[in-house]
Amino acid sequence: MTYDVAALRAQFPALSAGIAHFDGPGGTQTPRPVIQAIADVLAAPLSNRGRITPGERNAETVVTESRRAMADLLGADPSGIVFGRSATQLTYDFSRTLARTWSPGDEVVVTRLDHDSNIRPWIQAAEQAGAVVRWADFDPATGELTVEDIRAVLSERTRLVAVTAASNLIGTRPATAAISRAAHEVGALLHVDGVHHTAHSLVDVEQLGADFFVCSPYKFLGPHHGVLAARPGLLESLHPDKLLPSTDAVPERFELGTLPYEFLAGTRAAVDFLAGLDPSATGTRRQRLVVAYAALEEHERVLRGRIDAGLAALDQVTVHSRAADRTPTVLLTFEGHGTTDAYRFLADRGVQAPAGTFYALEASRRLGLGDTGGLRVGLAPYNDTDDVDRLLAGLSEFLRVGPGTSD
Repeated sequence: MTYDVAALRAQFPALSAGIAHFDGPGGTQTPRPVIQAIADVLAAPLSNRGRITPGERNAETVVTESRRAMADLLGADPSGIVFGRSATQLTYDFSRTLARTWSPGDEVVVTRLDHDSNIRPWIQAAEQAGAVVRWADFDPATGELTVEDIRAVLSERTRLVAVTAASNLIGTRPATAAISRAAHEVGALLHVDGVHHTAHSLVDVEQLGADFFVCSPYKFLGPHHGVLAARPGLLESLHPDKLLPSTDAVPERFELGTLPYEFLAGTRAAVDFLAGLDPSATGTRRQRLVVAYAALEEHERVLRGRIDAGLAALDQVTVHSRAADRTPTVLLTFEGHGTTDAYRFLADRGVQAPAGTFYALEASRRLGLGDTGGLRVGLAPYNDTDDVDRLLAGLSEFLRVGPGTSD
C-alpha cells in the first residue's frame, strides 16, 4: 500500500494546532472516529451490562466487541482479554494475585531495561511473599538485553520473569520469544510489558510466548485505560480478591467494578482505525491489521532514518538508542546543554519532544543519566517529513544559540 500520511493527519483534530508531536511514547493524539465512538456510546441509552433494557444491551455489546477487537490486535483469545484502569494497575493486581502462589525462597526476575511499572510491583509482591528478586542487566553501550542476560539469573526456583517487549526509553526490543522459551524451560511464567511495543509492531502473544501481556490503548490512538491478554485457562487458575456478588467468570473476575464503556468503545474504534490504514485491504480485521502494521513500520522506518541522519550531522549530540532491533524512539543528551532546556526550546517552536526518565528510572541510571534521563523523540503514525525537518532544525538552532546550562 501507499501510506497516505496526509489523509491520515486530516483525521486528527489536535494536529490543527500546528504542533509537531514527538511525544507519542507518552500518549498519542486521537483521531475523529475514536472521539466519535466515545461520544456515541455516551449519547445512547447506557446502563450496567445485561440483556433486557436497551442500555444494558448497549453496554454488553460494547464490552463484547471491544474484547474481540483487542484479541484481533494482540493475536489473543477474546476470553483472555482483561480491561483495567491502566497497565500499571493491571500489573499490580496480577502481581498480588500471583504472589499468593509463591513460597519463601522462590525467585522473580526483573530487568534494568524496564519501565518501573514492570519492576516495582514485582519487587513489592516478592517482598510480601518472601521471594527473592533477581536482576537481569542490559549493556548500556549497545542498549541490548539478550536471552543470555536472562538465563544468567534463572534457576529452578524462578517463578516469574518480567520483561519489556520494547523499552519506552531507548526503544530496544529484546528477543522476547527466546526469553519466553528460557523462562518456560525452568517452569517460570513470563509477564511482558507491551505498552510501547504495541504502538509500533503487530503483536502475536502466542509467538511472543507471553503468559501475560499488558498494553495501553492511549499509546496507539485510543483512550486512557489498560488491557491485559492471557490464556483463559491460565486466568481460570488465578483467584484475585473480589466482591462477593461479582461474577467469578473469566475474564470478568479480574475486572473490579463497572467498566468504562465509552473508553472501551474508543479502543474498538482505534483498532478499527489502524486496520483501515490501507482502505483497499480485505479479509478479517486481523488480516487487515497485518497489512496496516507492515505499512506503518515502513513509514516509521523511513522517518527514523531521516532523524538518524540528521542527528549524525549535529555535533554535541549523544544518541543512547543503539540496539539493532528497536522502535522509532530515540533518547538524546547534549554536551554542554540541558535536556530540559532543549525540551522548552523546542516547545516554544511548536515541536513537542519531552525530557525525563519517563518512569524507566533503572534504565536511565544504568545509562549513566541518573534521575534526569534525556530528551525523548518518538514517532507516531501521523508524523511526517515536515515534522522531522522541524525537529532537526530546532535542535540545530538550540545547539547553536540555546542556553548553555546543564541539568
